[in-house]
Amino acid sequence: MTSSASKANLKDYSIVTLAYWGYTVTDGALRMIVLLYFNQIGYTPLEIATLFLFYEIFGIVTNFLGGWIGSQMGLKLTLYSGIGLQVFALVMLSFLNQGWPQWFAVLFVMISQAFSGVAKDLTKMSSKSAIRLVVPQDAQSSLFKWVAVLTGSKNALKGVGFFVGAALLAWFGFVPALWSMAIALVAIMTTGVLLPKGMGKIKAKIKFNQLFSKSREINILSLARFFLFGSRDVWFVVGLPVFLQDILGWTFFQTGGFLALWVIGYGIVQSLAPTLIRRFGSGQPPQSSTIRFWTGALTVVPAIIAILLATQFLDPNVAIVAGLMLFGLVFAFNSAVHSYLVLAFTDDDKVALNVGFYYMANSAGRLAGTVLSGAVYQFGGLTACLWVSSLFVLAAWLVSLKLPNPPAAAVAWSAEGGD
Repeated sequence: MTSSASKANLKDYSIVTLAYWGYTVTDGALRMIVLLYFNQIGYTPLEIATLFLFYEIFGIVTNFLGGWIGSQMGLKLTLYSGIGLQVFALVMLSFLNQGWPQWFAVLFVMISQAFSGVAKDLTKMSSKSAIRLVVPQDAQSSLFKWVAVLTGSKNALKGVGFFVGAALLAWFGFVPALWSMAIALVAIMTTGVLLPKGMGKIKAKIKFNQLFSKSREINILSLARFFLFGSRDVWFVVGLPVFLQDILGWTFFQTGGFLALWVIGYGIVQSLAPTLIRRFGSGQPPQSSTIRFWTGALTVVPAIIAILLATQFLDPNVAIVAGLMLFGLVFAFNSAVHSYLVLAFTDDDKVALNVGFYYMANSAGRLAGTVLSGAVYQFGGLTACLWVSSLFVLAAWLVSLKLPNPPAAAVAWSAEGGD
């Protein structure tokens, strides 16, 4: 590959990453604003979970169709359409009126969150698909590293978004917080003129029945992904923040700040996963045994936290902080290896379709986890949420037993690429 072509690919990678970063901060901030604001005005955990229902449902639909749209019309269109929809969702939510009947207010928020859910998964699918295409061909041996950097930095910035959302809500209030984020996203959308128009577009027409993955490996990874992300959200989305505020008495800043630091730390570990796995492992790229090891390790973590809370062996504050740090560490390795394997099992001409299908399963897991987080917490508390989390991880581990190793040609691993 020529030097000019490599520079062009690096430029495209940088633009895609910048756009994804900008969106991610607002996504995390919006989640925290909605959660804290509606808990403050008296909504129950189950009602708060309901607010995010359309966010997850429409994310599933978006991932299913988004891969097809990206393959037929280009990833640039889907990426910046996602950011534009997030601007619309933020502005729409700013018109919420507390004087409305509660059922109408809930429906209004659910619809605005539906647009945000479509935005999130269009942006995520486009960005992660684009990495398979814009990483220079002479750097394919470091694909795991490039994917981990994008995914890890995204999660770190989502943590920043949690803190930004809590801070904006506390300092400026609900409406100014939403408008300030919308204006920032409009500025980010101007970077779209620098990307090539046809990125990710293929000439062949895709039939509807081809939207369902035909790859056994992608299907196995997708099912494992469903349970993996359901295990996180079943206690993290609603149960944990409400527990911190209502039971432990944490403030907006303490709750938002702690969750922000957790997600930032989780993202940093995820970015470092390729280096750590190579240095302390076999030196080979991730295999099926890698994901089974990390999923098996994660299974026991929420169970330990649940036991500590139930027995009061440790102060609840200590048990939550220490337990969540351990959960984030192990979960980060799981997510990094997952994100790599889905691309390692994917050909260039099917990347948008397979990644879209895979993240459809991700969204379905988040939907299940979100609904269960509110319902299980309301009827059984945080301890019950943690036990359900452990069962979900166990299911992900059982599914991963069927996963073969990725093809050697797709995962060439050089000494330089592994760092």
